[in-house]
Amino acid sequence: MLQTASARSPSALATRISRHPGGVFAAFAALHLIVWTALPTLFYRNLPLDLIEALTYGREWQLGYDKLPPLPWWIVEAAYRLFGHDVVYYALAQVTVMAAFAAVWATARPVVGPLGALLAILIADGLHYFNYTAAKFNHDVVQLPLWALAGYAYHRALRRRGLGPWLVLGASIGVAVWAKYFVLVLALPLGLFLLVDSEARKALRTPGPYLALLVALVVMAPHLFWLVQNDFLPFAYAEARAAPSRGFIDHFWHPLQFLLQQLGFLVPALLIAAPLAHVPAKWKTVWRQEHPPHDAPALPHARGEAAASATDAYDRRIVNVLAFGPLTTVLALSALSGRGTVAMWGYPLFLFLGLAIVLAARAELSAARVARVLVIWALVFAGFAIAFVVNYAVLPSHDGRYRAALYPGEKLGAELSQRFRATTGQPLIYVISSMWDGGNVAHYAREQPRVLIDGNPRRAPWIDLADLNRRGALVLWTEGDRSELPATYRAVAAAAQVQPPFSLPFLLGPRKLEIGWAILPPQAR
Repeated sequence: MLQTASARSPSALATRISRHPGGVFAAFAALHLIVWTALPTLFYRNLPLDLIEALTYGREWQLGYDKLPPLPWWIVEAAYRLFGHDVVYYALAQVTVMAAFAAVWATARPVVGPLGALLAILIADGLHYFNYTAAKFNHDVVQLPLWALAGYAYHRALRRRGLGPWLVLGASIGVAVWAKYFVLVLALPLGLFLLVDSEARKALRTPGPYLALLVALVVMAPHLFWLVQNDFLPFAYAEARAAPSRGFIDHFWHPLQFLLQQLGFLVPALLIAAPLAHVPAKWKTVWRQEHPPHDAPALPHARGEAAASATDAYDRRIVNVLAFGPLTTVLALSALSGRGTVAMWGYPLFLFLGLAIVLAARAELSAARVARVLVIWALVFAGFAIAFVVNYAVLPSHDGRYRAALYPGEKLGAELSQRFRATTGQPLIYVISSMWDGGNVAHYAREQPRVLIDGNPRRAPWIDLADLNRRGALVLWTEGDRSELPATYRAVAAAAQVQPPFSLPFLLGPRKLEIGWAILPPQAR
């Protein structure tokens, strides 16, 4: 009796999922959004680096900045103005991830059916990019739905024809440039596939691809114009982040290093997908006959399997380009240049990996295997959540590691604001500091001063230096000799009066923040 019930339970569970995959996807999305909004809200006691940066830059509403494109910083600033509460930023990150998953779901449904689409999403969710680290809403996160929408539009344009999907493709690529220049590694393989695939090449005889290119250029044009006017300033930041080639060996080592990093990150996702592997080939025919994709038409009896096989092969090629093309491009560019990469560049590379895996294993979706995928996903999901809690609530009291989310930003802002006002009798309008230290003061101090980042007018050209000198400024640093004004700030604050250093404890654990500060007095009126 127990054995019979045990045998039936996976089948019953998978049957219920297959009957209502849309509802299960909605439940998954709600669970994901709630959990990964709640966790950073509860355990990030200070806004993380990326959000402090967004609030420091975004308030200036520039067409471009010295580091990265402006889109995510504009979005965070808009969220702040509309809602004014930190929880909104964490919810925003998860809504963005779910928008990306919705586009992947829409792409997958006609290819592998609703159940296969759900499994594709569960596999992708095994990557920390979409949960643990997505809480820090930034350029990596905001590009996710744009890449996913581009993939959806590309597949639809090649399979269904019509100009609408090409318009969407062009718009999504164009907007993605405002999010992160990394979209180049998506655009390159999509364009190359149009040239080398015999079936896809037929689209070049239609206006669709050219219309997509035109739309993309129009959408990105204002930012491209800004880049030209500012000597492609953000590219210097990208150049600094990618390690230079040290010789012949780096043309092999740097791409291999990136690949190994991404494979390590993929382990949980591959564990979720593992139950789909190793099914005898004879079961593929049985599954294909009994479980066709829900959204696909029934296979025609008269024409046999040749047409269906050709259609499947074309779908598979398109999906493989979406799933593996960007990663291959990154590796190829790194191999050609010898330049290093950054592990976190992997954020959008694997959005369609789950779909590629399910498409390859679509004949293997037995009820028991579907149930095992769901169980493993639940364990991985819980594991990420537990790891998050341990990292931010338990380990800080023991390992002493620096965590930006435990930085005493609110205390720092209140303390320096009060001290500046007590000394000068004026409100704090400007801070000269690093983006991180000054950005915390800018966000948490009641006056919300503007930041002259690193004391460098080129990094903050919106700051009027004449107005800064007239109103005075606070100079802040947390490295080096706290009793001496750093040389980097002397060019703009030579007259600053150094004040006695002080310290503040981090919000959890034994660490302390040692603070050096000075006051550039307001000019007499």
